[in-house]
Amino acid sequence: MRPYNTEIICVGTEILLGHITNTDARDVSEMLSRIGINVKYHTVVGDNPERLRACVEIARSRADIIITTGGLGPTCDDLTKQILAECFGLKLVQNDDEVRFLREYIRNKRNFTQNNFQQAMLPEGCTVFHNLWGTAPGCAFQAEGKIVIMMPGPPVECVPMFRTYGVPYLRSLSDEEIVSHSIRVFGIGESAVDDMFADEMNVMVNPTMAPYAKECDCLLQVTAKAGSEEEAEAMMEPVIAHVKERLGDFVYGMDVECIEEAIFPLLKEKGLTFATAESCTGGEIAKRFTDIPGASSVFLGGAVVYTNEVKARLLGLDPEMIEEKGAVSREVAVALAEQVRRLTGADIGIGVTGLAGPDGDGVHEVGTVFVSMAVEGKTFVRALSLGPKRTRSYIRRMSGNHAYDMMRRWLTGLSVEEI
Repeated sequence: MRPYNTEIICVGTEILLGHITNTDARDVSEMLSRIGINVKYHTVVGDNPERLRACVEIARSRADIIITTGGLGPTCDDLTKQILAECFGLKLVQNDDEVRFLREYIRNKRNFTQNNFQQAMLPEGCTVFHNLWGTAPGCAFQAEGKIVIMMPGPPVECVPMFRTYGVPYLRSLSDEEIVSHSIRVFGIGESAVDDMFADEMNVMVNPTMAPYAKECDCLLQVTAKAGSEEEAEAMMEPVIAHVKERLGDFVYGMDVECIEEAIFPLLKEKGLTFATAESCTGGEIAKRFTDIPGASSVFLGGAVVYTNEVKARLLGLDPEMIEEKGAVSREVAVALAEQVRRLTGADIGIGVTGLAGPDGDGVHEVGTVFVSMAVEGKTFVRALSLGPKRTRSYIRRMSGNHAYDMMRRWLTGLSVEEI
């Protein structure tokens, strides 16, 4: 696929007002990067025809691919299709398949008004992306040397539609295959990874390699372009092996979205279970794992024990020990992990206690967290200083990542306590 300049235009006044976060641009950009298409510009524009028209004209002057999200619905301010069609001299025509879909949809819905059929009006000659997650179809067309793709705005529709239709559509434009793998890393930051591989990355042409920072971990993405998928995989194989060797224990998986996703098959393979006792993380560790389909096969349950009284009443922690050592302490973290393991019968018990902020406890600063893991015959603890200026969400997520990393390391025979 030849190099393309790509611009993503996200349409919606609610984004400009700050009522919703523009995750569409992030998610679409990430999917494009995996097939070797770089995004040069992100634009956000309100539901205004003149301003949208101006944005499209600017995009036409500097981009080969224009991708829009939003403005495909049934209301009077959903104008994306009309404006894009006008700018490229195309008529909007009724798509009979989409009309039939909407009529079928009506049968089971109340208050379905006639303006919903506006969603079935699409640019003449376009490739239609049927919406399996909502009602407004997306579409793609090529005109005046440009590639235009339109996606619905809601992320629950935009992301799966682009993955299902948009990516294959773009892949079909080239005889070459672009293949990418993400090497996921925890315990070392993006800047350290970049420093480690900078000299190599600066001279790589095909395959290429690039680091990306996530909220609490990072990844290295390796991409190759070749005449076939098999050839691209063969080109990447030595690069991936080299990266894994240099990063060593910091690599927790490849082509997974998060560290808990990498833990799941390890637990299943070994037939082991775990349970959690969480204070400062407020149940986030359990929530993240139960987002994985089939999690019940290895996760027995968890307790959110926020106050000292509940720690004692539900899990049987000694109130005098809590008073003496403090709720935020190594000893309390150990007791949480050991007690939840004993009470649930799990093979592994996880305990977390700390200060997510905004206030400290007079002894420890915000960002102090103790993460523990109890297994048969041994309990491990990590004492974390995550920083007093970090957000509550960061401290909670990073604490969870450490809990999962401890499990990963124990399950794979690596050193557990400190990284």
